[in-house]
Amino acid sequence: MTKLLIRLLSILAAAATLAAAPLLAQDGPLRIEITEGVIEPLPFAVPDFVPENGASAEMAAQITRVVSDDLTGTGLFREIPQNAHIARVTSFSSPVQYADWKAINAQALITGAVGVTGDRVNVKFRLYDVFSGQEMGDGLQFSGTTAGWRRMAHKVADAVYSRITGEGPYFDSRVVYVSETGPKNDRRKRLAIMDYDGANVQYLTDSSSIVLAPRFSPTGDRVLYTSYETGFPKIYVLDVASVGRRTLNTPEGTMSFAPRFHPDGQTVVYSLTQGGNTDIFSLDINSGQSTRLTQAPSIETAPSFSPDGSQIVFESDRSGTQQLYIMPVGGGEPTRISFGQGRYGTPVWSPRGDLIAFTKQSKGRFHIGVMRTDGSEERLLTASFLDEGPTWAPNGRVIMFTRETQGEQGSASLYSVDISGRNLKRVRTEGAASDPSWSPLQD
Repeated sequence: MTKLLIRLLSILAAAATLAAAPLLAQDGPLRIEITEGVIEPLPFAVPDFVPENGASAEMAAQITRVVSDDLTGTGLFREIPQNAHIARVTSFSSPVQYADWKAINAQALITGAVGVTGDRVNVKFRLYDVFSGQEMGDGLQFSGTTAGWRRMAHKVADAVYSRITGEGPYFDSRVVYVSETGPKNDRRKRLAIMDYDGANVQYLTDSSSIVLAPRFSPTGDRVLYTSYETGFPKIYVLDVASVGRRTLNTPEGTMSFAPRFHPDGQTVVYSLTQGGNTDIFSLDINSGQSTRLTQAPSIETAPSFSPDGSQIVFESDRSGTQQLYIMPVGGGEPTRISFGQGRYGTPVWSPRGDLIAFTKQSKGRFHIGVMRTDGSEERLLTASFLDEGPTWAPNGRVIMFTRETQGEQGSASLYSVDISGRNLKRVRTEGAASDPSWSPLQD
């Protein structure tokens, strides 16, 4: 294990236990200090990737910038500006001059090359631990179309991130969300999809009717959402590639909403209101067979499956206030897991299976928080006028959510935060945005 990997592992471990460890340090050149929750990012250098022909010069520079932006955006890395570099990388096969990179305190070095032939692009890279003078793993290369060059950059950044941190990747993923336009009292809403960093926006519906709560399928090829185009909330399933859609088979005269896919992609869990009562149902997409899972004179909604598909977490006011409960996938007596002051809602199970993210309202403020699946170790990550609707990155490390500002001119934006509560930042979108759902990694 290289010193670089050891250092990043200490960062991640410390970030997850900030409350218990206000100061953590490591001896030697790879020293990391955390003071009052502040982690010193690891300095890295990424010279412009080498263009292998004239057609690839511009794309090589663009790919380099996306790789850098992905890494620095995590809050765990800090890029050393290129104008501070002593060494110049003019060939992908040139030996690394480690002394030159040590002189500017680079602890990780990323080199790469880009070749473009027709509509195809090939990207290769290497990662080095500067202080140990070692390459971290074998070099890799990715190929695709020139139109998908950003995906190649995200794949490089994912590989670097995973090798250094030991965490799963998440940059090569997408987010479906509700794009909003117009004044607060007359919002127009339509579904949109984008890369995780806000690039490559595509609109999936028009704004002729209200749409809510889009949710990706486990394979990222379909999206569930709720639409009011008939005057009542109905659930639709949309094919992302063709943008074709159909309604789910729910009873006439009822209101159905808050859908989510089972990890098998063939079953949907959702809330249905009929006769003045709201309960949770499951639906087999292929057969249309529906099963009632809750039987309580209360509002049961916002269901979310555990990663193994064996349990469902949901919100209910059966205790008199809005709280979180877990029940078996086939229904049955639920177990309450939230007991703090305030109201809890919109629970979402982490892809890792270890945490549940939620929205909490307490003392006039809204929070995004996480807790263990038994309700222990509750930790609030944010606080504002209105934070709601968390969704997990594919690696279970980052949470995206909606933040809305108050007043007549208030609007909704997407934000992300690390599960330690660090690195809170706004996600770039074209205008107002809400209700994000993070996709799995793309194939």
